[in-house]
Amino acid sequence: MSEPVTKASPEASIATELSMRRTGMSFQRTRMSADRTLMSVIRTSLSLISFGFTIFQFFKKLKESGALSGAAPARNFGLSLVWLGIAMLMLGIIYHVMYMLGLRRIRDELHSAGLIHAQSQFPPSLTLIIALALLAIGWLAVLGLVFHIGPFG
Repeated sequence: MSEPVTKASPEASIATELSMRRTGMSFQRTRMSADRTLMSVIRTSLSLISFGFTIFQFFKKLKESGALSGAAPARNFGLSLVWLGIAMLMLGIIYHVMYMLGLRRIRDELHSAGLIHAQSQFPPSLTLIIALALLAIGWLAVLGLVFHIGPFG
């Protein structure tokens, strides 16, 4: 049988060190999980924005060619999908930023209490940068659809 681990023993020091490292790594896994959640939001909002933009443009071209007389409801549906994609992306970005700030706050508290090392910093979230870029493209799409300005007008 093994002897009990006491605070003064080297085994206790090793066990404490391993526990601190596991806890620190769990913060990295949680951060990556939040990035994957934002990627899911990006995927869904991109689908909504692109599908709405396509529907809007399709019915606009049909009306311009004279093949269709009343395309307003379908065009409005397409525009609604674009707005829905933008709103979903904005909420996803806000949720992600709030979650990451909370995670950093908890990590700093554990570091201050000496429970984790917290030597590595959270790197900038490439997923968040891509989400912000997609949000800008979504807004440009709306400007193009509604006001006929910008690269999509």
